[in-house]
Amino acid sequence: MNRTHAVIPPLSAYKARHVLMTVTDGVASITLNRPEKKNPLTFDSYDELTAIFAAARKDETTHAFVISGAGGNFSSGGDVLEIIGPLTEMNVPQLLRFTEMTGDLVKTMRACPQPIISAIDGICAGAGAIIAMASDLRFGTEASKIAFLFNRVGLAGCDMGACAMLPRIIGQGRASELLYTGRALGGAEAERWGFFNRLVDPANLIEEATKLARQLASGPTFANGMTKRMLQAEWAMSIDDAVEAEAIAQALCMKTEDFRRAYEAFANKQKPVFKGD
Repeated sequence: MNRTHAVIPPLSAYKARHVLMTVTDGVASITLNRPEKKNPLTFDSYDELTAIFAAARKDETTHAFVISGAGGNFSSGGDVLEIIGPLTEMNVPQLLRFTEMTGDLVKTMRACPQPIISAIDGICAGAGAIIAMASDLRFGTEASKIAFLFNRVGLAGCDMGACAMLPRIIGQGRASELLYTGRALGGAEAERWGFFNRLVDPANLIEEATKLARQLASGPTFANGMTKRMLQAEWAMSIDDAVEAEAIAQALCMKTEDFRRAYEAFANKQKPVFKGD
C-alpha cells in the first residue's frame, strides 16, 4: 500500500473529492459527507484530510477550520467494508504503513497553525472520535455519542495518539475507562468531563462553531498559531523549559504588526483590526 499524499493548491481554490470543503471569510469548513453510512472514513478520505491540513501550514488566507459530519452524525470511524475488511488480509509491513498513514492525519492536524473546531452531533466513533480529540476545540450536542471503540473490535486503545492526548483532555482515569471499555460517552457527560467545550442545540451547532471560528480567524492569527504550537510543544517540557520557550514565543509575537495595532487601538480607545502579520 504505497500511498502518497496529494499536493493541493491553496485551500480557497482546492476542489475536494472525498469530503466537502468551502472557505469563507478565512474559515475552512470541512464536512464528512457519506451520511448514508454515518460518514465513515476511507483510504482516500484519510489521504485527502491529511493533504488539506498539510497544505494549511503554508496557507496564509485560511485562519481556522470547522469539521462536521453530514446527516446528523459526525463519523462512524473507518469504513467496515472499505478499510476494516482489507486490513484483515494485510501482512505486518502493510498494516504498519496503514497505521502510520492514519497517524499522519493527527500529526498534520496538530502541526497546522490554524485552530480546528469539531462540531459533533450523533455518532462520533473510532477514527471519528480521534479527529474530534485531535481538534483544538469541540462543540457537541445532547445526542452526541463519543466512542473510542478500538477495544470492542479486538484492538488496543493506543490508536492515533489516543493514549497521549485523551488523558490530557479528560484526565488519566477517565481516559483509561474509555480506552479499556470502548463505551460511548454521551453529550452531557462529555461536556462534564471536559471533552466538549460546550453543548449546543443541534439546529445551531454548525452556526455556533462557525461563529467561534470566524472570531478566531479575525484575531491575531500569527499569535493564535504560536499558542497552538506551544500548547503542543510544552507537553514534553519541564515547567522551566516551558517558561523559557514561552519567553521566546512571546517576544516574537511582540514584533508583529498586530501587536502594534492592538496598542495603537487601545491608546485611541478603538477596537483593533488584526491582519495576521
